[in-house]
Amino acid sequence: MSRAHNFCAGPATLPSVVLEQARAEFLDWSGVGASVMEVSHRSAEYVAVVEAAEAALRRLLGISDEYAVLFLQGGASLQFSAVPLNLSEPGQVVDQVVTGQWSKKALAEGQRYASVNVAASSAEDNFASVPPEATWRLSPDAAYLHYCPNETIGGVEFSFVPGAAAPLVADMSSTLLSRPIDIDQYGVVYAGAQKNIGPAGLCLVIVHRGLLGRARADIPTMLNWQIAAENDSMYNTPPTFAIYLAGLVFQWLESLGGLPEMERINRRKAGKLYGVIDASPFYSNPVETESRSLMNIPFTLADAALDKVFLEAAESHRLLNLKGHRSVGGMRASLYNAVEEASVDALCEFMQDFEKRYG
Repeated sequence: MSRAHNFCAGPATLPSVVLEQARAEFLDWSGVGASVMEVSHRSAEYVAVVEAAEAALRRLLGISDEYAVLFLQGGASLQFSAVPLNLSEPGQVVDQVVTGQWSKKALAEGQRYASVNVAASSAEDNFASVPPEATWRLSPDAAYLHYCPNETIGGVEFSFVPGAAAPLVADMSSTLLSRPIDIDQYGVVYAGAQKNIGPAGLCLVIVHRGLLGRARADIPTMLNWQIAAENDSMYNTPPTFAIYLAGLVFQWLESLGGLPEMERINRRKAGKLYGVIDASPFYSNPVETESRSLMNIPFTLADAALDKVFLEAAESHRLLNLKGHRSVGGMRASLYNAVEEASVDALCEFMQDFEKRYG
C-alpha cells in the first residue's frame, strides 16, 4: 500500500528514504548482527553514529565549536524547566514573549523557578499575531529572553529575530532545520525532534558554552546542560534509535542541498496552500499575513457545520491528520520538511473540489 498524505503536527511524517534505510538495517545494523537498538551506546560503532549525527547537524546549521550540541530526552517541554534552572538564580528576573499555547506553557513552568516578566503577549487578539518588537517591555537585568519562533498550534511565526542584551533562548521545535538560521544570534536553541528532526523521544539543545556552568546547585543532574556536555550526551543511556534516525534525516537534508534548498521547497509548499485559502471565500486563515507560519497552517471553513464532512472526505482521499488542535478547532495542515510537495498538491486539489461541492 502506498503511503498516505500525512499532515500531522507531531509526531510528524518522516522521509520515506530514511524509513526505508532504517527498515533495511533494522535486524542487522552495520553488519554487527543486531539492531542499532540492541548495541551498547558506549560501543565504538554507536559512538560513531552520534559523532556523525552531530557533525552533520553542525554542517547544516553552521554551528561553531563555541556551542555544545546535546541529544537529550524528555522532549522540548522538559526544557521549559531546564532553561530557568540552568540560566537563572532563584527570584532572578527573566523575560518571556507569549504568542501561543507553547509559549504559555513555557511561561507557566518558568514562573515556578524565576520572576518572569512578560515582555509582550498577543493574548488580546487570541494569538493571531506577533506583537511588534517596539512595544516589548524588556527588563534591563534579565537573565535571558525566551520566545517560541513558531507556535505549532496557532500557526503564528516570527518574521524577525528579537534583539536583546540578554541571551536569547528559542523553542524551535517546529522550525529547526526548515530553513537556515544564524545560530550565533542565540544563546540557546532547543527543539523536540518529532517535527523536522526525527521521532518523538529526542530533544536537541544547542547551547553557547559560555552559558554552561550557571546552573543552580540544586538542579536535577539530568537537567544540567554542563553535565550533559561533559558526558557527550551520555550521562545515562540516550535515546539511541531516535539519534540514529535523526542522523539519517540530517544526511537526507544534506543530499537535498542543505537548508537553503529546504527553505525554497518549504516556501513553495506553503505558498500553494495559502494561495488556495486566500483565493477563496470558503476558507480562511486567522493569522495576520506577516505572522503566518511556513510549517503549520490553520484554516477554517465558512460553515463550521461542514468540518466533520470535510475531515471524513479528506481521510477517504488519504489526507490524514487535518483536524485542528482541540484548543482552537478548525483545520490545520503541518507542512514539515518530509511532507512531499505532491501531498500539498493533493490537499489543494481536494480543498478546491470540496468547495465546488459544498461552497
